[in-house]
Amino acid sequence: MVARKKAIARRLVQTPVSGGYAGLDLLPSAVLLVDSGFQIVHANSAAENLFELSLRSLRERTISRLLANVALDRMLVEVVEQEWSHRTLEMEVSTPGRDPILVACVVTPAHQPPVRLLLELQVIDQRLRAAREERIAEQAEANRELIRNLAHEIKNPLGGIRGAAQLLEHELPDPSLKEYTQVIIKESDRLQALMDRMLTPHRPPRIASVNIHEVLERVRSLLAAEFPGQIRLIRDYDTSLPDLRGDFEQLIQVVLNVARNAAQALIQAGTPLPEIRLRTRAARQVTLHKERYRLALELHVIDNGPGIPDEIRERIFYPLVSGREGGSGLGLTLAQSFVQQHRGAIECDSRPGLTVFKILLPLG
Repeated sequence: MVARKKAIARRLVQTPVSGGYAGLDLLPSAVLLVDSGFQIVHANSAAENLFELSLRSLRERTISRLLANVALDRMLVEVVEQEWSHRTLEMEVSTPGRDPILVACVVTPAHQPPVRLLLELQVIDQRLRAAREERIAEQAEANRELIRNLAHEIKNPLGGIRGAAQLLEHELPDPSLKEYTQVIIKESDRLQALMDRMLTPHRPPRIASVNIHEVLERVRSLLAAEFPGQIRLIRDYDTSLPDLRGDFEQLIQVVLNVARNAAQALIQAGTPLPEIRLRTRAARQVTLHKERYRLALELHVIDNGPGIPDEIRERIFYPLVSGREGGSGLGLTLAQSFVQQHRGAIECDSRPGLTVFKILLPLG
């Protein structure tokens, strides 16, 4: 950690571009560069977002005026006078009209005049979220490996069972007994299809330019055909969004799996005035899989159904976990796999009367 902070301080403050420090804008955490008088020299985009102030406004302030934290003021003096390699402090950042935000502030010396100190402020919620995303990604990869091995193991004997049932059907003296062999054959075919679906996510995406609203319109038409007149489908699009790079068919499958689950839950629960809202928005300065993106697509699939049962809410993306009778428990697992192949993230917030699936995908 110490080496990382020193490397950041040394590398980034030595790389001014057009009067700024371009490399700092690639960092997900807020960074402030200050001089020996603790006047702010520069701030990256994440810092502008954190403090809800422009770079020009930040440059007019000292750290004391911006953060008003006695412990931080004392720590800055100690770092300068005693040449600490770095110091860390947990503190709150307050801005008008917003609840205080808890951050971890790391102060590192930087001997590149006029810059004397580098302050890195990372929202603790973001750190927890990044750790959670990493755990989810590891769990998803373990699930995929389990599914792949399981599917291969099941597919081999399935072919033998189906073949034996067909041979037996030809040997049966009583045609009425063929009803039982047909059950074996049909169930074997159903399991075969299930195994094929388990293996589907391992096809690499076919990347091209994709308009997300074309994807959503295709999903709307499929849902309207499957649930004619039963559910109100609401468009809430930001049509100014640029195209993204992705696999058109996989993205359709992602949104369709999520929206179809919502539709089935609405119908099964007998929700009065059932509706599904498809909403798109731009998200700025987003970190996905430890990479920082200036712009990302934020896609919401929102329904007013009964919500996801508490007992499975934390496991809804696990394979073979379903809150619906007769569900395979693979739809959301496949959706998560496809989203992760696109370097994105999918998460869910649910309570009775409101379930929101949020899909984040990088743009540009």
